[in-house]
Amino acid sequence: MKRSYGEALKKDDEVSQEISQASTSITSSAKSLNHNLNHLYKTIPNSARNERGKKLRLEKAYAKRERQKMRLKMRKQLGEKSVPKEKPRTIESTREHDVTVIEDDDQEVQHDEANDEMSAYFSDGVPPKILITTSPYAKVVRNTFKFCYELQKCIPNADIFTRKGIPLKKVVKQAKSKEYTDLIVVHEDRKMPNGIVLCHLPDGPTAFFKINNLTFTKNLKKKGESTTHYPELVLNNFNTRLGHTIARMFACLFPQKPMYSGRRVVTFHNQRDYIFFRHHRYEFKRKGEKAALLELGPRFTLRLKWLQKGTFDSRYGEYEWVLKRHEMETSRRRFFL
Repeated sequence: MKRSYGEALKKDDEVSQEISQASTSITSSAKSLNHNLNHLYKTIPNSARNERGKKLRLEKAYAKRERQKMRLKMRKQLGEKSVPKEKPRTIESTREHDVTVIEDDDQEVQHDEANDEMSAYFSDGVPPKILITTSPYAKVVRNTFKFCYELQKCIPNADIFTRKGIPLKKVVKQAKSKEYTDLIVVHEDRKMPNGIVLCHLPDGPTAFFKINNLTFTKNLKKKGESTTHYPELVLNNFNTRLGHTIARMFACLFPQKPMYSGRRVVTFHNQRDYIFFRHHRYEFKRKGEKAALLELGPRFTLRLKWLQKGTFDSRYGEYEWVLKRHEMETSRRRFFL
């Protein structure tokens, strides 16, 4: 027993020494190559810089491949836990700390959401009924109404209203009287939709989004026809209190009981405070072994500009959040949703 215990200790010492030597060699080679490249760009003229820089970049790529081979070899010999896999350093992974990020078991947030303006929808008491309209005097033949019709295909139980010159406050009042649960107002600029006002009825809140990168269904390369089935809803990366409010507003547009036979999916994906909208149908292939997506359109990106308490009021409305670019966008790693 003494001999086997001593051999095990000796083997553990050899393994730990091998790991430490390999890790130091990996880090030292990477640091030296980066230092050489930085020194090259600062001191050497342009004529000689191109040749020497090309050589150093090749050496750097070769050293990177060697480090990868060494890590694979060590994982085979010593196990997966001996050399942990490196996580890529992205803007999302280095995000600035935000105190409003919600934890899964936050009882205060759960209590607030159970008593907010949208709680009636989530308690399954009020089915969604959506009214879609445009900015004043928008013409039916323009792209703004075309976008409204495409939204109507995505959102069940949605009606389109030709607004003409009616003030928005009167539109909200009429929508309340006809028991609509949400109001979508599509704004236009230079005959193209450029913004959306989303108002939850009857008590708000109201949000305004800027529209970017709009692609109509007919301009998609591979597209399918939308059906009347209730879609499944996917909401990604809405992590803060503000993000949760916006995600709940999107959820109120769709029925809570999707029809899975239609295989329709509507996605709101938040990435760096840009909300990407996609409308797909998923298809199964090879007896369910593989799946494919067929885009149904439209495709666009939203950027939140402000959030207001209650229904829309431009004069006396209380703003919960307003995007002030020059004051708030001081860091690339600071996000609000």
